[in-house]
Amino acid sequence: AQEATEFLTEDLLQIEQRIEPAKRAAHTVSKRLQACLQGHCGTEIDKRVKKLPLMALSATMAESFKELDTESSLGRALEMGCCIQSSLAKILAEFEIAVERDVLQPLNKLSEEELPIILKHKKTLQKLISDWNAIKSRSSNSAGAGAGPGASSAANKLEILKEEEEEVKRKVEQCKDEYMADLYHFSTKEDSYASYFIRLLEIQAQYHRQSLESLDSALTELKESHSQKEPSFTTETPVLGYYGVPLQTHLKNLGREIALPIEACVMMLLASGMKEEGLFRLAAGASVLRKLKSSLASGSNALEEFYSDPHAVAGALKSYLRELPEPLMTFKLYDEWIKVASLKDIGDRVQSLRDTCSRLPQDSYNNLRYLIKFLAKLAEHQNVNKMTPSNIAIVLGPNLLWPEQSTGDPVQLDLASVSSIQVVGVVEALIQNADIIFPGEIDFNVSGMFTLPADVRLNETAPVDELPPKSPPACSPPLLDEEATNDSEVSSQPLSPVVTKPSPEAAVPPAPTPASDTARKGKRPAPSRPTGPPPVAQARSMIPEHTASPKARPRRLGAPSIPPPLPPQPAPRHSRESLTSPGTPTTNTPDCTTHEETAEGQSPLAGSATVEND
Repeated sequence: AQEATEFLTEDLLQIEQRIEPAKRAAHTVSKRLQACLQGHCGTEIDKRVKKLPLMALSATMAESFKELDTESSLGRALEMGCCIQSSLAKILAEFEIAVERDVLQPLNKLSEEELPIILKHKKTLQKLISDWNAIKSRSSNSAGAGAGPGASSAANKLEILKEEEEEVKRKVEQCKDEYMADLYHFSTKEDSYASYFIRLLEIQAQYHRQSLESLDSALTELKESHSQKEPSFTTETPVLGYYGVPLQTHLKNLGREIALPIEACVMMLLASGMKEEGLFRLAAGASVLRKLKSSLASGSNALEEFYSDPHAVAGALKSYLRELPEPLMTFKLYDEWIKVASLKDIGDRVQSLRDTCSRLPQDSYNNLRYLIKFLAKLAEHQNVNKMTPSNIAIVLGPNLLWPEQSTGDPVQLDLASVSSIQVVGVVEALIQNADIIFPGEIDFNVSGMFTLPADVRLNETAPVDELPPKSPPACSPPLLDEEATNDSEVSSQPLSPVVTKPSPEAAVPPAPTPASDTARKGKRPAPSRPTGPPPVAQARSMIPEHTASPKARPRRLGAPSIPPPLPPQPAPRHSRESLTSPGTPTTNTPDCTTHEETAEGQSPLAGSATVEND
């Protein structure tokens, strides 16, 4: 039977062993500390001071020195003692309020809310694992008994057990991810939990210093009033994790050149994600992404399990860039980047990009160069991962640069939406010209912390996939202009092969040709219009007259008088024969069909060849 601990790494097992003692310590210490307070919890400072024993002592001294001569030493001592005890009572009340706010309340929350939730997840995981083991045992028993009588019923029962086993297994995996994320989160906040007890000592030291100052002032009689401004004692709270921390602070604290989340995610993607389709575009599971971010924030090196989920790694990288207080391309140069996007000349744009990058702070420049070099390497596999420089810029551009502040003004919102499009253009240009803007090779394993599988070579340049030449779409020009051009071509070629071949199959509408045929036809110059009339002896002598009629598009927009023929289209054959028979009235319907097909970009010769091949 499996246990919950079997799913945990060595680091997580050590973290798990610290949770229960931490809960007991927080509970017992908070109870004892509560007993040390002399005032009533939750009351205002004035009411608390009145209830303190020191305030009662001060009132007794005040009543006593009234009966004595104020000029006597005993009277002066009692009067001074009354003021000192009153001051000490106030200092004590402030001390107890600070202890409740900064120590007792966080400890109670830790012992009664945060840690019990983690332990509850552990119990839930253990219960699900027990259910899973029980179902697996029942399945194995049912499989062994399947050969006897009632084999059909046993098979159905076994199938049901298999489905239950898969459902419980899914719940186990989900609960395991949540529990592991809780453990990583606990490890990142252990320093803050320890700071509660450090804060207690600081408050006590502050209380005793203030009390000593009041006593010294009274004893030396240097001041008649001992109320002084309390010195402010700022505590240095540790930065929890790396997400949402300024880039310069993060790099300075760790002594790094490249931010740890950026380098870790890039190294994992280089190992297993370069050919993943839709990278940075497809979202990962929320629980896996949260676990990865918690693992990165805790500084854990146990990242092997995430190599198999490149979408989660890409999501963690996007999240880090998005949560930076200042974008990687900086607020200061935001206007400069937008100006670069408006440049039309490619050479000017590349040079302007280089100049703008050179004005970045050194930390931002190093990390942007590292990231753009990686994205350019990713784009080399665009035929496999479908992530062209344009697609990469669309999903990552808004995470690299955004305006400093946007108000609710509609005009500014419109400008922000336009600028986001320009940002995408800037990032795309950076990726396309990465080797020009950031010359030289780069070692992605800058810190040397990461060890990749043996089949990954960081400095090996991936083969550049050649994109097939883009064929212009068939309907890219306006329809009216295209039809006008094709009309002129039809009218200028009255002696086309289609006209000279009286075969009935020629009336069948030709199959659409590929876009490349249309492009080749558009490149041929139109022949000059003949000056003489077309030969009357041809079978389809009505074509020139038909081309002089209104264009095919207006007639096509109207409702046709004759419904279109259905396959195998006997109607066009009869209509063509009717054209050649002298006794039949001439109709424009077959001519219109042939003219429309020709006007859509297919030559009559190509249409005839298609029919003959069929």
